[in-house]
Formats: sequence, C-alpha cells, structure tokens
Amino acid sequence: MMSAMRLLRSLVALAVLCALACGTTVPARAAAGPLVDLARNLSELSSRAPGNVGIMVEDVDTGLSTGINSGANMPAASTIKIPVMVEVFRQMARGTFDLNRLLTLQAGDRDYGWGDLAGAPAGSRYSVARLLTLMITESDNTATNMLIRLVGRAHINTTMRSLGLRQTVVGDYIRSDGDIRSLRTSPQDMTMLLLDMVHDSLVNPWSSREMIQILAGQHHNGLLPEPLPPGTTIAHKTGTLHDTLNDVGIVYLGNAPYIISVMTTHLPSLDAGRRFIRGVSRLAYDALARFSAWRAASDPVSPGADALPAVAPDVQMWENGAPDSSAAPPDAQPQPQPQLPPPGP
Repeated sequence: MMSAMRLLRSLVALAVLCALACGTTVPARAAAGPLVDLARNLSELSSRAPGNVGIMVEDVDTGLSTGINSGANMPAASTIKIPVMVEVFRQMARGTFDLNRLLTLQAGDRDYGWGDLAGAPAGSRYSVARLLTLMITESDNTATNMLIRLVGRAHINTTMRSLGLRQTVVGDYIRSDGDIRSLRTSPQDMTMLLLDMVHDSLVNPWSSREMIQILAGQHHNGLLPEPLPPGTTIAHKTGTLHDTLNDVGIVYLGNAPYIISVMTTHLPSLDAGRRFIRGVSRLAYDALARFSAWRAASDPVSPGADALPAVAPDVQMWENGAPDSSAAPPDAQPQPQPQLPPPGP
C-alpha cells in the first residue's frame, strides 16, 4: 500500500506536469537548484570513479531521490549485517526469543577477518543484545555468524524478499577466506531498509528506533561521516571486503534527515574508495543542506487554503530524470583483483 508521503509526492509531480501541459509557468527553482546540482555532480564524480560504484540518496521528508547504478547487484560486505539485524528484531517481535537470550560460541561461528570475539574461549556465552552491538558497532564477524545461526540464513533472505528488496542475499556465513561475493545487495535495497527504519515501520516502531540507536553507535567513522561537520549524527554501517568498500546510513541534517548508500567494488586500492565515498558524502550533505534551507525559506501554503501545495524544487528531475543507470550492474565485468587486507568493518 502506498504511503501517504509517497502519494503526496506523486500528486505534486502530477501537478507540475499538468501545469507544464497547460502552459503555466513553474518557478525557476523547480527546474534547477541544489538537487539538480547534486544529480549532475554525482554523475560527473562517478564518471571518474575508481572501479565500479553504486549510489542512492533520498530526502526523508519529501521522498525525492537520485542515484547512480542504484539498483545494481553489488558485494554487500559488512553492510549485510543490517539485514541480519532486521531479522533478529523480526523474530524477537514474534516472541521467538528476546535480547537476553544467551548464545554459546561454537567452532563454526569463528571468523578471524574482523572482531575480537573469534579469539574468545570455546563455550563462551553472549546475550543477543551484546552480539547485536558487536556486529554493528565493531563489525564483529563471529558475532554476526552466531546471530545468523540463531535466526537462519533462509529466514533472512525470505524477509528481505517480503520487504521488496530485489538484490539482498545472504549466500553464506561471514567467511574471510570464502566466496567474498556471496553476500549481495544494492544501494537501493539498503536505502529502502533505512527509510522504513527512519519512518518507524521496519518490524515495528520500537524495533526501528532500537536499530537506529545501535547504528548510531558505529565505531568505524572514516567514510560517510568523515567530511561532515563535527557533531553531525549519522546512523550507519560500513563494509570492507578485499576490493570493496561500502557505507550506508541515515544522516540527521537538523530536522531534515536523508538516506545515503554508497557502494564501491573492483577498487585499485581502498584509499581510492575512501576518497570517493567521502566525496559523495560531502556533495550530498551540501546539496541537502541547501535544499533544506530552500524549503524553510519558502512560504508554506496555509492549512485549508484553496491552492496546490508548493512545488518542491527539482521534482521533475528527481522523479523522472535523475541520471541512474541502474540497469547496468557495476559488478558485471570482474577485473584483476589487487592484494588487499581481509574483510573488515
């Protein structure tokens, strides 16, 4: 069922098209401005990107979004831990277990690629709450495997499909020495999850807020948060997998939050990926800050007034013309793989 926000967005877009058809002049800022600038700048930056990239940025309040290869199937790396967390909360909501449930570390759970839990003594026991925190904030692979074992990979994948995610698949446990591309997702899929989360509609309101709180405690903050102003709150999850570097999250830009998902793979170096993700993050922040200021400065239509809602700038661009070559999966043509560190956060 279409949400009220998306219905309003569609009606606004229809009003713009009708105005154009009737020869009515649309304000100049509806055809240019910060969001059009963002779409163009992302396209230009991506044309010079190292390796293959996918991007999606969505303004939470308006639902307007733009992207580059946003629907492309790409290696998820540790961003796949968000779907794992979602399934844990879904099963808790059904009463299968709670945050205090204790899990025992088994030999098959261990992965030494990232996290300290792999070195814990056999038989160590941890609560679901502790494992969730370690999985997200420290990106602990062993904690993730324990939670995957608890909820079941098949259940994670079924839940993701039921939520409308087309590319997200947990093909294996987290194995640093296994098939590094068995964990899949897309910028669009990650954006959908985070958008439902910020709207309190992922599992239920309590679960959505708890998941955001865990993501906001992230300890690996060298990608999306790095170029943002000090004190900016961002609930996010990174992912590093040999030649792959990702970061997806909710950025709280005052009262105007936005979702940003940036994925890179077949990188010549992780440093190149870091520079790219930081560049995208800063472009998005600056554009959405200008967009927020534009909306705040615009005269709102008073309740009950006999007039159409004010047309948000760039509605046509973001609804119908954003440069997004999502049909061309960036991971389609493997390139020679550089020797890089093992999977990490």
